[in-house]
Amino acid sequence: MGDLVRARIVVRGIVQGVGFRYFVRNTATSLGLDGEVRNRSDGTVEVVAEGERGPVEILIKQLKVGPRYANVEGLDVKWEEPRKDFSGFGYAF
Repeated sequence: MGDLVRARIVVRGIVQGVGFRYFVRNTATSLGLDGEVRNRSDGTVEVVAEGERGPVEILIKQLKVGPRYANVEGLDVKWEEPRKDFSGFGYAF
């Protein structure tokens, strides 16, 4: 097994109401990551992703682009200790 990491990513811009959470879940699932995604009250989207470093870094690159109608202005990435407290990737409310 590779280097297990956990990243908490806050995505800023036009990222709500454009299918961003769906995009994140599908991308993360295809990369074999565990975690969750949620809309925040300030208009940002928060992603917690856990898995091997390579796929997490690929997810972060994809988040900078987002789905078709999103306009990502920036990301804040915080690296944390892996907790292994997710099974799959889903939506948080």
